[in-house]
Amino acid sequence: MSVTHSVGVIQDSRYREHRAPEGHPECPDRLAAVEEAIASRAEALSRLAPRQAGDEEILRIHQRAHLESISAAVRRAPTQLDPDTYVSPQSLEIARLAAGGSIELARAVARGDLTAGLAAVRPPGHHAEAHRAMGFCLFNNVAIAAAALRAEEGIERILILDWDVHHGNGTQRSFEEDPNLLYFSTHQYPFYPGTGGFDEAGSGGGEGATVNVPLPAGCDDETYLGVFQRILVPVVLAFRPEILLVSAGFDAHRDDPVAEMRVGEEGFAAMASIVRSLADEVCGSRLAYFLEGGYSTSGLRQGTGAVLDASLPPEAPDLHAPVEAPTGSLLWKLVGTVIRVHGRRYPGLGAA
Repeated sequence: MSVTHSVGVIQDSRYREHRAPEGHPECPDRLAAVEEAIASRAEALSRLAPRQAGDEEILRIHQRAHLESISAAVRRAPTQLDPDTYVSPQSLEIARLAAGGSIELARAVARGDLTAGLAAVRPPGHHAEAHRAMGFCLFNNVAIAAAALRAEEGIERILILDWDVHHGNGTQRSFEEDPNLLYFSTHQYPFYPGTGGFDEAGSGGGEGATVNVPLPAGCDDETYLGVFQRILVPVVLAFRPEILLVSAGFDAHRDDPVAEMRVGEEGFAAMASIVRSLADEVCGSRLAYFLEGGYSTSGLRQGTGAVLDASLPPEAPDLHAPVEAPTGSLLWKLVGTVIRVHGRRYPGLGAA
């Protein structure tokens, strides 16, 4: 049965109630730029209400001791969990709301109530590991959503694309032994958190189901587009997931104060167009985005707009011409290293 094309958003003013000290980059005001992009497209979007994730849902990814440590920290809030990560009195409630909102969006897409959507949640999640918070993250929203799809919706093959400028160590470690969940990351390297080298490719039965593309500082639209065309596309076509989940950080934007990449509005639009086309081709258009990082107003507004604009039309936007990868170029070197690690698993790597 065909599904009416519909794009939804999870958005709630309560996500502003998780607070770090004044001047911290992961601040409530980040959502103003995201909400501006959503508001300008509001008539075309469906709205979903978030809810708090329960213990059982969180404990599919995190250890009980971690949940208890967050609860204890909130009771003495405001306090600091590590050099980057803080909690305020409302942080546990809001982190549960971020995880629960992510679950609700993923379920709506998996069930066909939506063809695509964006969970505009905070705090972000992809650094949070089973046993600890880190990197501004308390609970791993996208991992919790993926686990819910497994447990409640019968979805087995999932691909998580993480284009945040930082490597999603927590998401990778949650699934690195799982052959049916593929984690694909582009990130600045070496950079926080120091993980995500090419040779981190999964372990045990999950060997090959982790694909890292670490990038040097200064990469622009063309480099990202080339990586998506020549590495992401053949990986997705070979893996053929049932749903695509995207950890959508917008901190690779050229204006971001935290990182050193040079992606612009056109770059994010091109990336989102490729992802939309892949979702249309391999998994019935099922595509869900989850807000991660992004600390400039322009990056958050443009990145959110790019994701929504690629998702909204009934047909996928036109794709860009292939980016050339001449011998000796950065793209040529990146593709060659990924082929060295993954070439026998994913045919077509390097082809545009």
